[in-house]
Amino acid sequence: MGILGVIAASEPHTAEAGASLLRRGGNAVDAIVAAKLAATVTELPLTSLGGGGACVWGDAEDGYKVLDFFAATPGRGLASPPTLDFAPVTVDFGQTTQVFHVGRAAAAVPGELVGLIELHRRAGRVPLREVVAPAVAWARDGFTVSPQIAMIIALVAPIARRSPAVARLFFPRGILPQAGDRLSNPELGDFLHTLGEGDPERHVARYLRSLVDNFGPAQGGLITAQDVAAYAPVLREPLRVGFGPYTVLTTPPPAAGGGLIGAGLRIAERLQLGEDAFLSSEHQLAMAALLATVSEIRQAGYDHRLYEDPQSIRDLVAGNGIPAWADRTQALLRENPLGATTHISVIDADRMAAAMTTSNGEGCGETLPGLGIHVNNFLGEDDINPAGFHKRAPGTWMSTMMSPTIVVAGERPCFALGSGGSNRIRSAILQALLNVLAYRRPLGEAVNAPRLHVEGQRLWFESAGLGAGAAEALQTAWPAATRFDEASVFFGGVNCVASGHGRLYGAGDRRRGGVVVVAEQ
Repeated sequence: MGILGVIAASEPHTAEAGASLLRRGGNAVDAIVAAKLAATVTELPLTSLGGGGACVWGDAEDGYKVLDFFAATPGRGLASPPTLDFAPVTVDFGQTTQVFHVGRAAAAVPGELVGLIELHRRAGRVPLREVVAPAVAWARDGFTVSPQIAMIIALVAPIARRSPAVARLFFPRGILPQAGDRLSNPELGDFLHTLGEGDPERHVARYLRSLVDNFGPAQGGLITAQDVAAYAPVLREPLRVGFGPYTVLTTPPPAAGGGLIGAGLRIAERLQLGEDAFLSSEHQLAMAALLATVSEIRQAGYDHRLYEDPQSIRDLVAGNGIPAWADRTQALLRENPLGATTHISVIDADRMAAAMTTSNGEGCGETLPGLGIHVNNFLGEDDINPAGFHKRAPGTWMSTMMSPTIVVAGERPCFALGSGGSNRIRSAILQALLNVLAYRRPLGEAVNAPRLHVEGQRLWFESAGLGAGAAEALQTAWPAATRFDEASVFFGGVNCVASGHGRLYGAGDRRRGGVVVVAEQ
């Protein structure tokens, strides 16, 4: 039997949707779009056609591109700000909590629907009706809820209960769904079906009108007709970062994550990480110091430069200023001091690779009536609004930590990966990359190894699986550290596929129910 490709995702239906397109003769882009559309049904607390994202894709022959379809700030043409529907909600992760803001004024101009259609138009090869078919079937007929999706629905339940329409999607029987229960979304299924038949632009126009009608100033939101008319996905050149014999391709400015991951890789090259130290106290302290330095880079005007001086971010990952930051990391070592997002990776038999990360934030708690689409709350997330809420001018392309990434050697794809996890995305991807490229761990071990995250002066870490004394060393160096005794969804969900030694393979992150499917003829 011939291998047609491999896909890694965070949910079984999502992965199977992509694999089914590979079996039908689709390429990596067909597969990743089909998987993403399925995820809007089966990973409903994590992603939505009311959200946004980015995809890096390509091959050795045609090169690699990034399609950026993240959100833009709304409010074009508003003479004065309306009374805003905007309120805080706390999400409890167990050992830690995170505050998000929801309501119609938390919704930015979404790009996911138009982005997926544009990506398929540019690089897909099978008809759109075939690409939407798996999502349509599960939306209409229902799907089985996975343990991880049941857990995440429970986390975001305070947001879902905000409106009857969202509550019906998440818990139609009035109680939290359990693993093995079935959910459906017939309205979304019908919309996707019509999208795949005939001219999709006519149905996109209906979706855009609904955004303006239901999330405009008359309803306490900020989205205007001028906003949706002006929005279009942006094709970008990926950020390129050398690491040994590899080149890492990831998201460029104004996305925040790619540059921080690139800077982290550049610094790590100077730390002389020893393969034998993996999961030891030496390894964990080095990672904590590295992540602390990456956090300091962000605090040193990084978000401002994403917009005002994006070339400086490219210069940083090219090596400018890295020696000083590496010295800072060494000094830290001497001192011993949910995000609702999902990722899909695909490599097909022709060695086209695609990595796509998308998000709905946590959702704003409101839907598009009749379409079954829960709209984002990107304007209500602290991490992508560092200057404060509703501060950026209308029409500004929002920054994001989402960083779909492809690693190439001689322009041939070796790995495609990415992660969900809000501000922890940069830490999750950086550690997974280093686990493979520097510590040379097998892919499954690299993806599922214990993780850390540093934000400012705070450290969070997973202790299960660490070497003797490593957890104690971290807590000595970081007395206020938050310790997770088990692997946690808090630390993201890296899904990775790989091509090498004549085979295609992958690894899914168990934290978020990661699944790998190898499609065969």
